[in-house]
Amino acid sequence: MPFTPYHFGPMFLLGILLLSFVDLSTIMIAGVILDIEVIVVLVFNLSQPLHGFFHTYFGATLVAITLSIVLWPLRKFLNDIVILLGIHQESNYRMILFGSLIGTESHVFLDSFLYLEMNPFYPLLGNPFLDLIPSVMIYDLCIITGILGLVLYVIRILYRKPISFPNVWSEKRD
Repeated sequence: MPFTPYHFGPMFLLGILLLSFVDLSTIMIAGVILDIEVIVVLVFNLSQPLHGFFHTYFGATLVAITLSIVLWPLRKFLNDIVILLGIHQESNYRMILFGSLIGTESHVFLDSFLYLEMNPFYPLLGNPFLDLIPSVMIYDLCIITGILGLVLYVIRILYRKPISFPNVWSEKRD
């Protein structure tokens, strides 16, 4: 999915479902950050595949770790953004790292069904997932999961104002 909003759908659903385990803003960012690679290849007309190194599980893991380190000092700012959505989250580093990993690895997984040039298990070459699921079904899945995430979010907002989720990674337990 070269630079499309489709990845937001599954990430929003996973983020809402896993609010006690992942930082919502992190999983949303991580779900699309790999497409910076696509933008760079297109803008600079590079003679590389659109979905190259960072669209591998190894590359995505490196991005996830880097992203979690970058977002850690920004957590207060990011938490303030999700508060605007009616969600109160006190994120720690594990939640940010977990969100980064789920977001980037899910991105590679979804794109693996679509693109011939991908080598998801680099340094092994080839894409065993290519065309296992028709591309239209992958796009539909992304749309449907986005709608489900939105429905779940609205239900939670209607029945719990504001939404507050315990931090399951915290050292303090009640």
